[in-house]
Amino acid sequence: MKKILIILDGIVAKKLMQRIIEANTGDNSYDVIYMSDVILPVQKPSNFTFYKFDPTSKSKLSMVLDKNIHTEVLIALNSKDEMLNVIKNIREHTKNLQMTVLDYWGIKANDPLVNIYRGIEVLANGMVEKLPNVPVLAQNIGLKQGEIMEIRVPFGSSYAYRYIGSIEQKEWKIFGLYRNQKMITIKPSLVLKPNDVILVIGKPEVLMQVYNVIGKTQGQFPMPFGSNIYLYLDLYLEDENSVKKAIEEAKYLNQKLKNNSLIVRVTRPTTVDIMDLIKKELKYFSTIMLLIDYSNKGFAKIIKEDARKHNIGMIMLTQEMFKNKNDTKSVLELKIPVFKFGKEKLKSIKRTVIILNDTNSYEQISPIVFDISSQLKVKTKVFDLDPIGEKEGKSNLLDHFENLAKIFNEKLEVVTSGENPIRELKKQRNMLQILPLKEDMFKKRFSFKFLYTNSDFIAFDMNKYNQLLIPIVEE
Repeated sequence: MKKILIILDGIVAKKLMQRIIEANTGDNSYDVIYMSDVILPVQKPSNFTFYKFDPTSKSKLSMVLDKNIHTEVLIALNSKDEMLNVIKNIREHTKNLQMTVLDYWGIKANDPLVNIYRGIEVLANGMVEKLPNVPVLAQNIGLKQGEIMEIRVPFGSSYAYRYIGSIEQKEWKIFGLYRNQKMITIKPSLVLKPNDVILVIGKPEVLMQVYNVIGKTQGQFPMPFGSNIYLYLDLYLEDENSVKKAIEEAKYLNQKLKNNSLIVRVTRPTTVDIMDLIKKELKYFSTIMLLIDYSNKGFAKIIKEDARKHNIGMIMLTQEMFKNKNDTKSVLELKIPVFKFGKEKLKSIKRTVIILNDTNSYEQISPIVFDISSQLKVKTKVFDLDPIGEKEGKSNLLDHFENLAKIFNEKLEVVTSGENPIRELKKQRNMLQILPLKEDMFKKRFSFKFLYTNSDFIAFDMNKYNQLLIPIVEE
């Protein structure tokens, strides 16, 4: 949470204070110095602290600056002399503090950390935009309700190091990107990086959600794919034990992950007893929604409709569902992560595991790996095995994971050897394997597994471990 110092007085102070309150997302903490009670809001948010005194008082200003470490100062005062005095006192107290000042007098500052926002120019631009044949600034386009937004991607964001094509953009879209003060052409294969500034367009309420997710660090999954977990149960394929286990595991993830709701979709009901069991398991959970399909619409049609209606961020499927790969591969169109149940219990998981394979795929899913680990409170284990061929690529990929681990402040264990990947995988216990979701996984394979060199496909066919499959942009 960033600590912001706001110093207000004069004719714009009340309106500015009101606007700051309206824009409050709860992610910042504010110290407000004021002189007139007129600016005070009727309701004071809990993340605002108010101090009433003359900000030109160096001793009193120092008291507030000493109390907290501020990352930025916003100043709007009624006098040029007062403004210059306050800037001088803050700089003498703190050398590297960023200041943004509202200027009506033509203030000149040689300080590179003082950003001058010239009120007269803003007013002039607003009037000029009313003239015909004059370009309109972004804030005055459309309904003027926030349907166009600029968002900076911070370090640790769940959007950092993600391919734009792998980000599900529902009711919003990235249409511009600035990097190092240069505009970059938007394309699916472009990777977002920390400090990138993206321009997005969409419904104002959706953009506020996107802003909140992008601006936060790890612990956001299943966002940005969607806000809800979805468990699909075809009772014609399941027995009572598998249904009970699937529901228990889904409830566990519902508690661990930062999602809004768990949606349990039941299709092809078989007996009254199994339906009673399901309802009993879900009875006392207000965040769980039970949906029942009696008409046998089919897997592909049901998940497509539900994904559109319920903002699904992850689909959970049993092993029985994957026996018919032609049917199950319809999940690829949704570009939503798929959780594949294994025989191990989720509560026993002690680590997330990845076996480095092709660089492009694993680079795309890397932020999600650490996001999941942080929410499950487990460490990440990376296997760099059988490094024949792509040696340099794998080395760079391993460096990428180690750098991300530092950014996310997560524990990373690296295992490097010439061991066969699948043989090493079979030795593991109590793990969640994270894999890229690829179309080739759903193709029929020969029974002679040793003929395959891609460990992802062989691992996908194993039923021992719980697996999370993350959609990617395939080259």
